[in-house]
Amino acid sequence: MITGAHAIVYSTDPDADRAFLRDVLRLPKIDVGGGWLIFGLPPSEVAVHPAEENGRHELYFLVDDVRAFIAAMRERKIACSAVHAERWGRVTNVTLPGGGTIGVYEPLHARPPAARVTKKRR
Repeated sequence: MITGAHAIVYSTDPDADRAFLRDVLRLPKIDVGGGWLIFGLPPSEVAVHPAEENGRHELYFLVDDVRAFIAAMRERKIACSAVHAERWGRVTNVTLPGGGTIGVYEPLHARPPAARVTKKRR
């Protein structure tokens, strides 16, 4: 039924943030016209947390070693926050060129298997 997910990062400088995803994180991409890039992601997961109101969503990238990730970003002059420990992982926030941040963490929780995608037969 579900074949993937599409996350949106809103930015006041989308060209700079697209370049970051393309050139720094080296995510695979496709130009769907006029320089509008859509990036591929590795297998992902989704969780539902309790909240006081609906409509709030967050995006985190997962890494095997958050300190190695921070070191790689430091070499490229990309700012990351100090690592803080949560019961579910070691977390940093990377500052995007457009000024926003995205969470990056090394999970300490169990990971679900990737969903299997079955192609519809015609």
